Amino acid sequence: MNKKLMSKKKPSYKISKSLDDYLISYSRKIIIPIFYEDLKRFSGSVSVFNNKERDTLWVRVFYSDSERKEIDENLKKVYNLLHSDGNELNIKFLNVDAIDYCTFGNSKPFRVKIRNILNDNFTYFYVKKADASRIYGLELEHILSPYNLNFLVFEDTLIEEHITGIPGDEFFDEFLPKCNNMEKAQIAKEFVKFNERCMIRLLGDMRSYNYVIIPTHDFDQVVYKIRAIDFDQQSYEGNLQIYRPQFFKENIKIMDLIKDKLQKNSVDQYKIEERSIMAKRILSSLQRSKKILKCMISDSISKKENIKLLSQQIYSLTRDNNFMKATNMGEIMKASFNYILKNYENHEMLSVD
Repeated sequence: MNKKLMSKKKPSYKISKSLDDYLISYSRKIIIPIFYEDLKRFSGSVSVFNNKERDTLWVRVFYSDSERKEIDENLKKVYNLLHSDGNELNIKFLNVDAIDYCTFGNSKPFRVKIRNILNDNFTYFYVKKADASRIYGLELEHILSPYNLNFLVFEDTLIEEHITGIPGDEFFDEFLPKCNNMEKAQIAKEFVKFNERCMIRLLGDMRSYNYVIIPTHDFDQVVYKIRAIDFDQQSYEGNLQIYRPQFFKENIKIMDLIKDKLQKNSVDQYKIEERSIMAKRILSSLQRSKKILKCMISDSISKKENIKLLSQQIYSLTRDNNFMKATNMGEIMKASFNYILKNYENHEMLSVD
């Protein structure tokens, strides 16, 4: 776990014509009144600290008076397009409380806080530079995970809804020690499933700060779920370990918890459950799955050496020749889908350990 897994910074990939057509067909592409580059024209900033006075690596940005009014108005319109039908009747009841800029990571997003002045309810959304890798990641999450994702794309700008939850690193430090044994066992189970889901759909870099843990109060217990929040590293790297969160040193606390709370038979059972439910999701969204795979196959979202290495590593694990035949990341993903479906139908879901 101590070995550095990630390569140098991933390049950004432009949206292809086929992906653009896909986004239009599923109402992901909508004309918006403001772009990512517009928000970069801020005139000043201050660091944002959390409630423990720690630097969050976000800065609150400020704009000149002449630009701020127009920017605020356009961001309210974007909020309505993302969360409603674009009707502007409620804009007078919305206020842009803050615009923050992240100085850490690949996407360098803007986080916008929108508040309803009638009741002080607020939410966030993100404005990012559109990148094909990230869009594939968002769309595959929408299809294959238990969660629906809401996002919009127009030209070089991506608008993403905020995913609520407690960042994994914060949860492990502050909340995990307070959990009882039953809750710890449940969290361990959810990480096994999350780990499996990331590997199958090739979502990389799931270090503890790139996913959130969501506690939900049921009538007799608190239920914990784990959800990815960063999709930049979709199908880019060549090392298979990057798509398996268990290998990141930032996740060592949860891996120790799994060793302590789960027996191998239980781990195997949870892997089977996750692979089975993913197969069901593929089958229930078969046409959409085929369309996004067709886009990926015709696209270029990684380097040749990464594709070759990943196909070899997955082949050594599965002995499925379709992986060795793959010439791009889309074909590797298609082989992964087919492998899961084949083993699901043959009731052999534990053929990859």
